[in-house]
Amino acid sequence: MSVQISFLGGAGTVTGSKFLIQHQDQRLLVDCGLFQGYKQLRLRNWMPPPVAPGQIDAVVLTHAHLDHSGYLPLLVREGFQGRVWCTPGTRDLCQILLPDSGHIQEEDAAYANRHGFSKHHPALPLYTVADAKACLERLQTVPPFHAFEPLPGWQARLQPAGHIIGAASLLIEVGGKRLLFSGDLGRSDDLLMLPPEAPPGADAVIIESTYGDRKHPPQDLLDELAPALARVAARGGTAVVPVFAVGRAQALLHAIALLKQQHRLPRGLPVYLDSPMAIHSTEVFAHHPGEHRLDAGQVHDMAHAATMVRTPDESKAIAALHGPKIVLAASGMATGGRVLHHLVQYLGDHRHMVLLTGYQAPGTRGAALVNGSATLRIHGQDLPVRAEVVQLQTASAHADAPQLMTWLRAVPGRPHRAFVVHGDLEASDALRQRIERELHWQAVVPEHGSSWAV
Repeated sequence: MSVQISFLGGAGTVTGSKFLIQHQDQRLLVDCGLFQGYKQLRLRNWMPPPVAPGQIDAVVLTHAHLDHSGYLPLLVREGFQGRVWCTPGTRDLCQILLPDSGHIQEEDAAYANRHGFSKHHPALPLYTVADAKACLERLQTVPPFHAFEPLPGWQARLQPAGHIIGAASLLIEVGGKRLLFSGDLGRSDDLLMLPPEAPPGADAVIIESTYGDRKHPPQDLLDELAPALARVAARGGTAVVPVFAVGRAQALLHAIALLKQQHRLPRGLPVYLDSPMAIHSTEVFAHHPGEHRLDAGQVHDMAHAATMVRTPDESKAIAALHGPKIVLAASGMATGGRVLHHLVQYLGDHRHMVLLTGYQAPGTRGAALVNGSATLRIHGQDLPVRAEVVQLQTASAHADAPQLMTWLRAVPGRPHRAFVVHGDLEASDALRQRIERELHWQAVVPEHGSSWAV
């Protein structure tokens, strides 16, 4: 019988990655992500999945970011009973990210109920901290490069993909077919992470395309970051930096530590990391020394580059501190979490700055700021945007289009087909065309919900 792959997320969009492989009567899900961004995408999180969770036999995660792992608590709560396979680094980060995601959703629902701006009465979280903790019991780790059997007769192997701690590409062999999932590929020149490993041969490649139509600028992150932070500090303002708690927060902390050591920023410039999730994720670097570029001293400097803000009261107290400062807070696209409260505090004053550190998915508040919106809707209120908005072009942890093509060229042999996923349609189609033109492979951008025989 044929092997079939269904694109239940991460198709035509850069979020919600879920790829279902079916062979005979077995089903394996590669990634289990949340939809983020546009409301019509986020509403998919609340819809019944096209395949009942109890009918899925196993899950393999490529990495821990919520757009690849954040639906797991729902999957388990709704009846999934199998194992969730992942690298040790992904397990360590999921233990931080998933309960925090449940906590944020509980907080946002409670805030909506207190202030009455939800259309639902009462507003409910998508899932809870308890749901998230329950799903963690399903995690089964396997070291990179080690072959494992996620289901009887299925062979699999995870290998490092750069990007963040634990991130991996995945090779699945089943029914005489070899399917290669890139996962999110890191950059060959990343400030923190080692480059992705060379890919194995495969019959079909499922390739991410976040930056499928773009090339990263040659400029260095430090050279782009230094003048922006120096500028806001000189006018006595606050730089609010929405960061992804895993990866981006650590890159910014490392960069700020280096800039202070190089005397390109005042050593006394206060920095606050206002995200318990980012604080714990920073500590993970010390436990996985072989997966990143930093030595023990640099990991120490990164972990001490900011005042760690753990409690809501400590977070609120930042607003009372006068003078220039840098506040890093989750989430990276300003979709929720503590960063929203800082934006409410500082968005309306031209002395301050919102420093966006990477890709902003359409429909997010970060994208609205990048596009020059005069107002920003937060907690049911439209707030004027008077602060300077800066989007960094050099902080991305994703491979750009030339780096994606370099990785694809390294695939031995000639795959029958490439499926271009996890990108906005424009980026995905640009990469599809380039694959067909330069590699002469069949390439498609699958539609959401479509199924293909491999």
